[in-house]
Amino acid sequence: MTVTSPIVIAHRGASGYRPEHTLAAYELAIALGADYIEPDLVTTKDGILIARHENEISQTTDVASHAEFAHRQTTKIIDGEIKTGWFTEDFTLAEIKTIKAQERIPQLRPQNIIYDGLFEIPTLQEIIDLVKSKSAEIGRIIGIYPETKHQTYFQSIGLSLEAPLLATLHANGYQGTNAPVFIQSFEVSNLQALSTTTDLPLVQLLNISGKPYDFTVSGDVRTYADLVTVSELKEIARYAQAIGINKNLIVPQDNIGKLLSPTSLVTDAHAAGLLVHAWTFRNEDYFLPRDFLGNPQGEYELFFGLGIDGVFSDFVDIAVTMRDRTS
Repeated sequence: MTVTSPIVIAHRGASGYRPEHTLAAYELAIALGADYIEPDLVTTKDGILIARHENEISQTTDVASHAEFAHRQTTKIIDGEIKTGWFTEDFTLAEIKTIKAQERIPQLRPQNIIYDGLFEIPTLQEIIDLVKSKSAEIGRIIGIYPETKHQTYFQSIGLSLEAPLLATLHANGYQGTNAPVFIQSFEVSNLQALSTTTDLPLVQLLNISGKPYDFTVSGDVRTYADLVTVSELKEIARYAQAIGINKNLIVPQDNIGKLLSPTSLVTDAHAAGLLVHAWTFRNEDYFLPRDFLGNPQGEYELFFGLGIDGVFSDFVDIAVTMRDRTS
């Protein structure tokens, strides 16, 4: 895929301004100039892909207030962590559609709680329909950047995400290396398998700590930190076209949140033929390094100056402004 200037990826939509993973958040992100919108994908009991950051939905919906679903509350082990709540795979799509979205972090974004209870949980197909409609309306192609969540877990219960994702994308005309799509995952084996069945661009996600859960299951001792070496980046380039990385892997922080010197990761990834997309850029001081408190624009300027190829942002308007200013 040819990308000539850094892209702005709307992280869960315009989630700084609307509850995340709603059509309203995606639509606003497009209006604010996003190049791609990012739906995290989980599945329903009847195998329909929907947009939620997690399959446990008590933080991002009003499911707990639905007396008819009280008995669905349960405890599961997801990627090695014990979680209690309500899980999408225990609901049909029809049932999911009776549940409404709500702001995930109201303590940081109190302005968004006025939208609680207004928006449905969208399906992948509804998101694609929105993107195609808006692209035609504004005369600019908007891409989608889906992330498949908890692949090993969903596969273990017979609800694999990859097959319905590819089927939906292909049915909607997304084909080839230049299609406006990136498929991302924190796991590795599923991306490697996808690389043999599709030529759509793939993105290996890399975090500052921990390891891919499929590595845990298979006994692979490597961590995410091991995957950013020159040799491992070359291996990633055998199956993926980009890395989506925690921005602290590019510019680390000390123990009080002050920035240290940049690493060689951007240069190393580019040398391996990989694009570099960094996450997550947000306006709130809670998320900013101490060097840029009250100045999220300065953080964008720093990272764009380091030659990254894209940013995941909750505040698309700021990201677009700074991208255009620094390009």
